[in-house]
Amino acid sequence: MLLSRRCRRNLDLAITALLLSPCLVAQGHSVVPRAWNSQALSDWATPLAHDGLREGFFSEKEYYDSPVDNYRTYPVYDPDREPPGYWEALKRKKPEPIIDTSHIGPSFSWVSAGKILWEGLDVPALRLYDSKSIALARSREYVRANRSRIVMRRDGTFAIYRWVITPKGIALGGTACSSCHTRDLDDGTILNGPGLARRTTDSLLDTMNAQVNRVLYPGDTAQMALYRQFGVPWIRADIHESLKTMSGDEISALYAAQPPGAIDRVNGSPFYITKVPDLIGIRERKYIDHTATHKHRDAGDLMRYAALVECCDSLEYGNHHFLMGTQRKMFFHWPDELLYALAQYVYSLQPPPNPNLKSGQTVRGEAVFANAGCPACHTAPLYTNNKLTLASGFQPPRDHPLRADILNISVETDSNLALKTRKGTGFYKVPSLKGVWYRGLYGHDGAVSSLEDWFDPARLRDDYVPTGFKGYRVKTRAIKGHEFGLKLPSDDKAALIAFLRTL
Repeated sequence: MLLSRRCRRNLDLAITALLLSPCLVAQGHSVVPRAWNSQALSDWATPLAHDGLREGFFSEKEYYDSPVDNYRTYPVYDPDREPPGYWEALKRKKPEPIIDTSHIGPSFSWVSAGKILWEGLDVPALRLYDSKSIALARSREYVRANRSRIVMRRDGTFAIYRWVITPKGIALGGTACSSCHTRDLDDGTILNGPGLARRTTDSLLDTMNAQVNRVLYPGDTAQMALYRQFGVPWIRADIHESLKTMSGDEISALYAAQPPGAIDRVNGSPFYITKVPDLIGIRERKYIDHTATHKHRDAGDLMRYAALVECCDSLEYGNHHFLMGTQRKMFFHWPDELLYALAQYVYSLQPPPNPNLKSGQTVRGEAVFANAGCPACHTAPLYTNNKLTLASGFQPPRDHPLRADILNISVETDSNLALKTRKGTGFYKVPSLKGVWYRGLYGHDGAVSSLEDWFDPARLRDDYVPTGFKGYRVKTRAIKGHEFGLKLPSDDKAALIAFLRTL
C-alpha cells in the first residue's frame, strides 16, 4: 500500500492494523474512510424498479485524479451591517484551506471541524467571479429591493452566500449542505438539519444556477440541461421529455410550484418533488433518501452521498449515460477528511427542545397510537422500523438484494417518485416520526403542511387543495394513501396528534 507524505507524518498517531486496509486513512485517533471506494460503491445503490437498473459511478481513479478543492470562506454581510474595513481586509487575504488537513492530531475535534464546514463549505460550480455579481451582493440598493426574497440571519449575514478566496481571486459562493438543510426558527435561532422554511429566489441565485448549467452541461440549452438531470428514458411516456421544449416562462412556473422545504434535486423530478429530508437522526437510519436509493451502513456512506450530491454524479444508469463528451468529467473533489468531519457533525445534530410536554391528552394519544397498530412500522424508540414499503403497483423480485427489509405491503401513497424517476426504486422508507412537531411538511412530497391536514379525510378527495406541494399547474388534487387514523373519532385524533408532537 502506498501512503501519502501526510499519512507517513501521522503514522505515530495511527493504529497499525487499521493502516493495512486500503479503504482507510488514519488521522489522529480516528480512522477516515475512503469516500470513493470501489468495493463500497459496488453494492451501495438500490436497483431501480425498472429492469433492475443500477446507478453507475465515476471510477475511484477518476475521483481521486480530479482537482482537490479546500478553500476557506467568509460571511457575506448585508451592506448596511458589514463591519468597517471588512471588505478591504478580505481583499488582502490569501487563499487558505477551510480545514488544514495536514495538522490533524489527537486533540482535533471532528465535530467542531464539521460545524465549520457546515456553515462555510461552498460548491465550486456556484462561484461567481464577475464584478457585476460581486457588486450586487454588496449593493445596498439591491439588498433593500430584494429583502423579502433573501434569507438573512439575525447577525446581518446572508444565509446561503459566502465570500470565497481562491487563487483566481474573491468569488461569491453558495453554501453546500446548509443551503437546504438549515431552518431559521421564529425566535431567531438557527436549527441545522431540517429543510428551509423560506426560499432564496433573488437574481444572484438565478445567475449561479445558470452558471452551473454552463459548467456542468457545456453546449446544452437550459432545457436540455434539465433533461439530463431528470430524464427517465426507460419508462413509457416519460413526463420529463417535455423539459426539452419548455419555454423560459414554463420553466419558471415549474419551479414556482415548489414550496419552501421541497426540492427537485438531480435524479429526482421537478414534477414529482420531495421534501428536503431532516438530517437530524440520520445516524440511526438504514437507508438514504425517501425511496431508499442508497444504503447507509456507516460514515463512509454518508461521506460518499455528500460527494455524490455536490460534485461527483456521473448520471449513469445501466446503459443510459446522460453526460456526453466533455460533460463527463470530475471537476473537483473534497479531501476525505473534510467529508468525514462533515459526517461526524451531521451525526451530532440534535433536535431543538420540544415545547410539547406530556399531558393527560398525550398519554391518551399514545394509547391510541398503540391500539391503532402504528408501532408495527413506527417502532419506538426510533419510531421507525427502518423497513421499506412497496410503491403501489411494484412487486420486487424474490432475489432482490434488500429482501430482508422489504415489507410486502403498500400504504398506497403517490407512486410517481418511486416508479417514474431515477429515484424509482419501487420503495418508500418507513419514516421516523421523531421531530414531526417542527418539520413543517408531511408526506414524501411535502403535500400537506400540518398534522391536522394529514389526518383530514378531505385530503382523499380530488377537489382537495393541498396546503403544501400542489404540483405544476395543479390547483386541486387528492393526497391519497396512508389512511391510518383518518377515521378516528375527533377526540382520539386530537389526542394522537398531541402525542406525535411530543416525539
